[in-house]
Amino acid sequence: MPDAPARAQALRAQIDDANYRYHVLDAPEIADVAYDALLRELIELEEAHPELRTADSPTQRVGAVQAGKFAAYEHIRPMLSLANAFDEEELRAFDERVRKLAGERDVAYVVELKIDGLSASLRYDDGRLSAAGTRGNGSVGDDVTANVRTVRSVPLRLRTEGEPPAHIDVRGEVYMRKSDFARLNARRLAEGREPFANPRNTAAGGLRQVDPQATAERSLSFFAYAVGAFEGATPPQSQWELLERLRALGFATNPHAQRCATIDEVIACTARFDRERDALDYDIDGLVVKVDDLALQEQLGAVGKDPRWAIAYKFRAREATTRLLDIRVNVGRTGTLNPYAVLEPVQIGGVTVQMATLHNEEHIERKDIRIGDLVLVVRAGDVIPKVVGPILAGRAADALPYRLPTVCPSCDEPVERLAGEVMARCVNWTCPAQRVERIRHFCTRGAMDIEGIGDTLAAQLVESELVRDVADIYALDRDRLATLPRLGEKTIGNLLAAIAASRARGLARVLYGLGIRFVGATNAAILAGDFGTVDALATASLEDLLRSDGIGEEIAKSVVAFFANRANTEVVARLRTAGVELTAPLRPREPVGPLAGKTIVLTGTLPTLTRDEAAELVTAAGGKVSSAVSKKTAYVVAGEEAGSKLAKAESLGIPVVDEAWLRETVGASER
Repeated sequence: MPDAPARAQALRAQIDDANYRYHVLDAPEIADVAYDALLRELIELEEAHPELRTADSPTQRVGAVQAGKFAAYEHIRPMLSLANAFDEEELRAFDERVRKLAGERDVAYVVELKIDGLSASLRYDDGRLSAAGTRGNGSVGDDVTANVRTVRSVPLRLRTEGEPPAHIDVRGEVYMRKSDFARLNARRLAEGREPFANPRNTAAGGLRQVDPQATAERSLSFFAYAVGAFEGATPPQSQWELLERLRALGFATNPHAQRCATIDEVIACTARFDRERDALDYDIDGLVVKVDDLALQEQLGAVGKDPRWAIAYKFRAREATTRLLDIRVNVGRTGTLNPYAVLEPVQIGGVTVQMATLHNEEHIERKDIRIGDLVLVVRAGDVIPKVVGPILAGRAADALPYRLPTVCPSCDEPVERLAGEVMARCVNWTCPAQRVERIRHFCTRGAMDIEGIGDTLAAQLVESELVRDVADIYALDRDRLATLPRLGEKTIGNLLAAIAASRARGLARVLYGLGIRFVGATNAAILAGDFGTVDALATASLEDLLRSDGIGEEIAKSVVAFFANRANTEVVARLRTAGVELTAPLRPREPVGPLAGKTIVLTGTLPTLTRDEAAELVTAAGGKVSSAVSKKTAYVVAGEEAGSKLAKAESLGIPVVDEAWLRETVGASER
């Protein structure tokens, strides 16, 4: 084919233009079938003429599977975090600080939507995407180049009429549209897989997939909003001009960004988008306010990792009033009876809420929450619904106080509530509900991280008697799994791969996954590090266990009782036979590491770490995690929705830090 090079070049140009119009301009000009035909022709052409295949060809968006963990990605300039403002008064205080540092002159701002996703930096050399990384600790993140290439709103080659910038680092947010999230979950349900919880976590998890094809299946998107470096071209002079330049280079920027001449205009923006955010096809949790003048940004600088020239305005938690139709109970993995509210469906922040947590019986009694009440419901962190309390003016005269069942709703055995404990619990070890929860817990991210075994599949595995305990998970094969409804060949393959990978998680994750009472991720890490093997732990006396820093009598008795139970030791023995790693590196009894001897308190929701994962980092670095703030507390690690612990830390003058500080201190890059 003598004109093959010209045809390949023409096809790439057509496909790139179609991608740009569809994913960036949101104004497609060709039908999907025509796009697919162009891409198919290019694939066939490159297969026939491999010498024509280029790294920035649209056919190369999905690359090879990542080998092992992600390599480090070093940012040329740090990716800073943002201080928060929660009301008009704090925004005005920010404006006063900026104008004072700027010499009392007028300052214009750019207001951008704070997309609820995962920050990333994209590096382009001579106009071509060369590398991409997550924010990590601000200085070093994870190299996710192969996965970012699958995001179709990310240009593989910059759109320029002349010479492209010699080098540019483009910062932005990888996120997931609500519509794409709904389609993905519908597909997963049709395939018999667990639906994902929310778009933000799905996007963050998608960017960390070992297989780029798994990332591509999540249909992620990208909004650009900043640059870290800009070489070989005249740099923009303002944030507003920067957004225009990014659009000209082929990036999607958020169309709702607004330039504001005064702080009054900024405040008007916050009110408008608080009202209108539900109409957006993506989640936002606030707005970002930036000084428009880039030279002034440089002049203002930063305090620690927070720039003086920008602030995040955070929306309040969503709330609504609805009717409490019923109070029901589910049974946890340790037998706890957990009451939850069944609500008259109500819209909160664009989401229909029908159920909400009620914590425990004591919470219900203290708040005097009764079936039939009008109740106030909030979505804490815009995710988890909870009942705040009743609206007494709407209470019916015959509404009765709630009483927890005296028998287990799953197995009908009597429940017990020990003196001094808040939770009542079913003590029947063979209770079906507990078996399902134990299987599900063993497979969670903080434990053995077996993606695919969630609530639905765990229940199916127990009901079908394929899995009676956690060791049975490692006996699953294709034939057994194929007997379950809606499990396709690909789903089964992914699940078996996840099970195989979990064998190497190590003793700490196994101990946490076994669900030993009072042994969370922190205590599991302490025990694993102090004893080194499951055999040493199983034969340890109460006195041996109490010598571990942070292990009290209640925890020690629980561990002794667990390993004294023959059924438990048989499960551990079968895990060993299945090839599950049951050892851990021994550590010195005297704590060593960057947090040695320091007491850390965790509060709020961290950006990428669960509470257990953060606690594991602290413990591995020699620190100790406490649930209460006191004068002995060295640091408080605070995330979103931090409450009374944050206030107490500030009153005591205890340093308050964020997840990025924790990662940097312990030397852990973002996963």
